[in-house]
Amino acid sequence: MHPYLITAKPGRIRRALAAARTCAVRVLALAVMTVLGAAVLLIRCARPVINYAATRAAWLELWASQHTGLPPFGAAVGAGITDEFVAEFHRARRTATNA
Repeated sequence: MHPYLITAKPGRIRRALAAARTCAVRVLALAVMTVLGAAVLLIRCARPVINYAATRAAWLELWASQHTGLPPFGAAVGAGITDEFVAEFHRARRTATNA
């Protein structure tokens, strides 16, 4: 056993592996943040298109209900879902921290 083993620096290979591990973790974190950022951007950019499609679908359903005499089931379900989303949004805003 080497007498200075406790105070000896790690070898070159061990230091290189530690540096490579640190670099790999940083690159992985950057990749995850980039993918999440791209997903959020895509969803935010698609939102007007989704809103337009939903408006057109609701209009088409109302038109069909007028011509068939059946009640618009989707509008009733959609209104409930919208109310729940609005309530959840306001709940999240109230509990968010101002950091």
